[in-house]
Amino acid sequence: MNLNVGRVIEHIVREDHVGISELSRKLHVSRRTIYNWFNQKTLSYEIIYKIGKAIKHDFSKEFPDDFIAANQESKANAVLFTDGDDHEDDAYTNSVNYWMNKYISLLEKYNELLRKTNNF
Repeated sequence: MNLNVGRVIEHIVREDHVGISELSRKLHVSRRTIYNWFNQKTLSYEIIYKIGKAIKHDFSKEFPDDFIAANQESKANAVLFTDGDDHEDDAYTNSVNYWMNKYISLLEKYNELLRKTNNF
């Protein structure tokens, strides 16, 4: 079966009456990113999981194969990295989120400036 993952997620998000702005704030991404995800035929397990967590929906019912594969992979990784330090990962994630949000903010300001200059 050729399942369009983005459309399924969009349907569930809208069915749960979750606003796109609210979802984008929870996920720390732009609204445009959310809409781009809705147009994707496939999405990574991580994105599906994060959306599900943000709207409190278990997507394992809709995409069981993705969740089984991710579960098996995480078990394999747990065996390999049992003594790892998670603090470095948290710092990296915070850094990436900071710069991503900074970039999005600057891009939105730039787009607003373009709109203003095109109106004259």
